[in-house]
Amino acid sequence: MNDPSATKQERALQALGAAFLLAVLNQYLFYGTVPGVSYPIFVCLFYGFVFYFAKDKLRKPSVVSYVWLGAIVLLSLTYALFANWVFFGLNLLVIPALILLHMTYMLSYKQPSWSRIGIIGAAAEHFFAQSLRHWGTAPQIIRRIFGGEKIKDERKQVLIKVLIGLGISLPLLLIVTSLLSSADGVFHEMLAKFPQMLARISFGEGIARLLWVILLGLGMFGLLWGFVDHKVYIWNPKPELNMEILPVPDSALELLPEPLALKVDPVILTTILTVINTVYVLFVSVQFSYLFGAWDGILPQGSTYADYARSGFLELILVTSINFVLLLLSLHSDRPERSLLRTTVHILLYILVLCSVIMLYSAYSRLMLYEEAYGYTYIRFLVHAFMIFLGLLLVLAAVRISRVQFPLAQCCLALGLLSYVLVNYIGMDHIIAKQNIQRYQKSGVLDTSYLSRLSPDVLPLLISFNKQENGKLDAVLREKWEGQQTTKRKWPAFNVAKFRAERALEHYFDK
Repeated sequence: MNDPSATKQERALQALGAAFLLAVLNQYLFYGTVPGVSYPIFVCLFYGFVFYFAKDKLRKPSVVSYVWLGAIVLLSLTYALFANWVFFGLNLLVIPALILLHMTYMLSYKQPSWSRIGIIGAAAEHFFAQSLRHWGTAPQIIRRIFGGEKIKDERKQVLIKVLIGLGISLPLLLIVTSLLSSADGVFHEMLAKFPQMLARISFGEGIARLLWVILLGLGMFGLLWGFVDHKVYIWNPKPELNMEILPVPDSALELLPEPLALKVDPVILTTILTVINTVYVLFVSVQFSYLFGAWDGILPQGSTYADYARSGFLELILVTSINFVLLLLSLHSDRPERSLLRTTVHILLYILVLCSVIMLYSAYSRLMLYEEAYGYTYIRFLVHAFMIFLGLLLVLAAVRISRVQFPLAQCCLALGLLSYVLVNYIGMDHIIAKQNIQRYQKSGVLDTSYLSRLSPDVLPLLISFNKQENGKLDAVLREKWEGQQTTKRKWPAFNVAKFRAERALEHYFDK
């Protein structure tokens, strides 16, 4: 019969070897170069590594898991398709976090719900407790295989024979290589390049690469083996046990209490909503004439377009956000038992949503006025996107008011993930450049300095605009062209947007 422990040890050794191979590939793809096509390649290989060695721990795939995985793949592809520096930096944090949460959802022994806060705790426990616990497993495996007393005689003999073979082959290799080098000049030149290649790698760089491989290899093995060979923990609050963390069987996890939800008494809630809504209705009714009339020149007395656009914008966003939090607390409070009180609460909540939407639209229109006056930027675009997202959240919350079974949390999380992916793919730089060009055509004002700081995604558009305007951006484009001439990229850093920009500049200046 097969020994299960021996089989597990052999599987652990294979996983450890694969982790170090993956770490070597990682430092080859990313050391000294920016992520490009290398990022989606490594993400796919990492998923293959984890799911192959932990396939027996996989929970049954669902629509959520496929959508989640699709979002991760799409976000990783942005490093190969686009060159926006905002999402370049942001995704370095977002993608690993999504991967850890997704793997926790698919592989954790706790099988957490994807829409509950508990999945964050499960991911944190796995990353810190389960993974770090297996950093010591790696040397144990190596010692057990190569240095322990239980090593088979056959393995010892094979290892000794391999060492003898290497000892004999080295001098023979020197003689043969010398003869072949003398016989063929091309072969001699190829061999002469090896010392130069070794000279390029300094001692410090070699140490850095080695540490990269060791730490990343141990980290990936620990992350994987934490799912394969987990240990169940529970916090025991009994004082006589000194609050120790004790291992318990899986069944004991059912005894853990659910996190408490904040509840508000229906009468108190009704009072709060009545007072808040009174102020909001008064605010909207008094200012309604110019909240939506600024486009027609109807402004508060003594205000300019710039003053109107700037004043109160941030305050309206904050008030709308506070309203959304208040709405969520109201929806998760105890339902009134009396029909009249329940109807009153629903009406007050709908009024709150309506006033919030009006305030949000007011802030949106103010920002559009501000952009017409001062131009379009990354921050202003992202604020636009956030306001649209907040408006959609308010719509979902409005649906939840009368439909108690509506999965509000799940819909909000799904909307958040899909919205983030959409903002990555919508072409933020292209939209900003296009809007600034349209503003120039109306006002004659163009922020050339800001356009020059946009990503290479917009260079084909800027070249087309430059041709129409008889070389207005020639200085900017030439600077980018000269900078491109001195930049050499390795294939892992290949990026479609940068490639298209380079070809467009090359065709423009070499015409």
